[in-house]
Amino acid sequence: MDENPATGQCLCGAVQFRVSGQFESFFLCHCSRCRKHSGSAHSANLFSSTAKIFWVLGEENIKTFRVPGSRHVRNFCSDCGAALPVSQPEVGLLSVPAGSLDSPIGIRPNAHICCSSRANWDNDLASVERIDGLPG
Repeated sequence: MDENPATGQCLCGAVQFRVSGQFESFFLCHCSRCRKHSGSAHSANLFSSTAKIFWVLGEENIKTFRVPGSRHVRNFCSDCGAALPVSQPEVGLLSVPAGSLDSPIGIRPNAHICCSSRANWDNDLASVERIDGLPG
């Protein structure tokens, strides 16, 4: 087990987890499925073929949705709907939504992927005004 495993939880705290092992990649995916399940411009997911997930609290609150006929799987909290990690031992992969983590991680995104599918408004976002808090 890692000395400092990554820890995280859903929005309401009903589901809590820790990840033991290293993340190998970190992708920002712009495909339409990831945009729909994130409700945003892209999903931000960490991946590992060796790390293990340990459900600390609330495993019974985890619901799973699989897009029929695809490898696209999403776990979420049945109370608050927040995205949660997905372990797929059949393909040897753990996927962890970066936003579900509470602890810092030592990896930055490797790439934006599926950019040909990105939303038409997802262009030159670096030029959009930045506000530190809520708009006034």
